[in-house]
Amino acid sequence: MTANLALTAAELDAADPLAPCRDKFDVPGEIYLVGNSLGARPKATGEYVNHELDRWSNLGVEGHFTGDLAWKSYHELLTNQLARLVGAHPDEVVAMNSLTVNLHLLMISFYRPTAGRHKILMEGHAFPSDHFAIESQIRQRGFDPADSLILIEPRPGEETLRPDDIISTITAHGDELALILLPGVQYYTGQVLKMADITRAGHAVGAVVGFDLAHAAGNLVLELHDWNVDFAAWCSYKYLNSGPGGVGAAFVHRRHVTNPELPKLLGWWGTNKLTRFEMSTEFDAIPSVESWQLSNAPVLSMAALRASLDVIDDAGGISALRKKSELQIAFFDRRLAETLGDRVQNISPTDLDERGCQFALRVTRGDGARVFRELGEAHVLCDWREPDVIRVAPVPLYNSFADIDRFVNILDRIVR
Repeated sequence: MTANLALTAAELDAADPLAPCRDKFDVPGEIYLVGNSLGARPKATGEYVNHELDRWSNLGVEGHFTGDLAWKSYHELLTNQLARLVGAHPDEVVAMNSLTVNLHLLMISFYRPTAGRHKILMEGHAFPSDHFAIESQIRQRGFDPADSLILIEPRPGEETLRPDDIISTITAHGDELALILLPGVQYYTGQVLKMADITRAGHAVGAVVGFDLAHAAGNLVLELHDWNVDFAAWCSYKYLNSGPGGVGAAFVHRRHVTNPELPKLLGWWGTNKLTRFEMSTEFDAIPSVESWQLSNAPVLSMAALRASLDVIDDAGGISALRKKSELQIAFFDRRLAETLGDRVQNISPTDLDERGCQFALRVTRGDGARVFRELGEAHVLCDWREPDVIRVAPVPLYNSFADIDRFVNILDRIVR
């Protein structure tokens, strides 16, 4: 596909090798640009979920043990695909629970405060659930968030975090830091954090480093293993299109997965698969991240995720998606600049390596809520985040260059 962004939307769509993927999705509305919040439904989802409903009808409890789709090991069907998506080995990734549940389970293991090293570094404008989870973990260990929580913020008058400021904050608090827990992509501005650099800096001062990848998984090319990240968790209903409340996933670096000294909450599904049904009450940890599992797989939710992961694989994987996404970002930038000028500001970073699918748009004259409402009336689906940002995310699997072009034209008309 050509990178000549002087081409029109129609010319870019005609040259797009991923254009046929759109036909594999039921895309709501006339223009759907909110995959950063809930991905569109793959058409195959119904087939995959209904197949499990039929197996339930026909097999009952025997569905747990019958055939290649046996429910007792259903989560394993997702492992290799998820590992490829985040740059991990299969023993480092597992589909389970929801994002915040997984963050809690992982912090039980990786937040191990002492009197001298008890602080957690997080981003000041992180999603509220991350604040709640981190603050509650601090209190559970007998510390006070007022003393143990370090919040990093953009500089006054700036919208995004400076990468050097993150590193300097880690260095300045190094002796006190037990854990660094940051987003891979900031939910409000869409800023991509430099995860490899953060991990390296955190380890240099003796801290554990984890990431919330809610807005990164399925959006960016990730290399969690090679970056030496200690742990990560993500949801799957955004760029991974698993449906509302879809099952989450977790990563633990393989240097940790067999460490018997790591504390963790234990459940039946984390114990030895070969002896699990002998009903022993002695926990024999699976030698992989699967030992963090508590319960058996939510099969219907996992079937929906499997349908989407198959579409991603058929499209060529995350590298192919990112290649198109970079072209869409550049095309979107051009169309905003030439059509709206300074009437709409994109507060997302300008550097491509700090950007994913999401654009965070601010109407400069201050009537963004009205503009967002009228976008909805024009059957354009995007989302609003207080106090004044319209989030728009062209997703390469099912959004076309024409979607971007039409959105800019509609936005221009409404802003005028």
